[in-house]
Amino acid sequence: MVYAEAVALFDEHHAAGLDVVIVSSSGEEVVGPIGVMLGADHVVATRMVVAEGKYTGDIEFYAYGEHKAVAVRQLAEQRGYDLRRSWAYSDSFTDLPMLEAVGNPVAVNPDKALRRHAAEQGWRLREFRRPVRMRSRLPSMPAPPGPVSAYAAAAAAAGVLSLAWWATGQRRR
Repeated sequence: MVYAEAVALFDEHHAAGLDVVIVSSSGEEVVGPIGVMLGADHVVATRMVVAEGKYTGDIEFYAYGEHKAVAVRQLAEQRGYDLRRSWAYSDSFTDLPMLEAVGNPVAVNPDKALRRHAAEQGWRLREFRRPVRMRSRLPSMPAPPGPVSAYAAAAAAAGVLSLAWWATGQRRR
């Protein structure tokens, strides 16, 4: 499940020639396929250490809190994004560093602390209320194998897409 309002924002930003980047603390193995299905240009997510084809149990990069902001700044530098003209959308106060890194922070279905902070800062507030199945958006999408679809649904329901960051800048082809 994803929010129709989030998908509409993807389309609006793409139509304006902007890149769409999903930034999530969920694992890259879950968020990456969701990003592909939704047409995101980039995905920043938690990465686990893999050695000899197996997970070691160690975290290579934890996309959480200040780490999200650092990753966003690095991506902006690599891709030439102007963060002062970029947008970030989040539902969680833990994403405050990422939201403060951009010129257009938006609180989406925010938790109580983020709602309060957004109001104090005069930030935009959005309420997404129309969940839709990704399959209805992408009818030709093949059914993912077993547990992958369960993980993808859980991640999306947990707000993966609410933690999206839409970057301004020219799309590079």
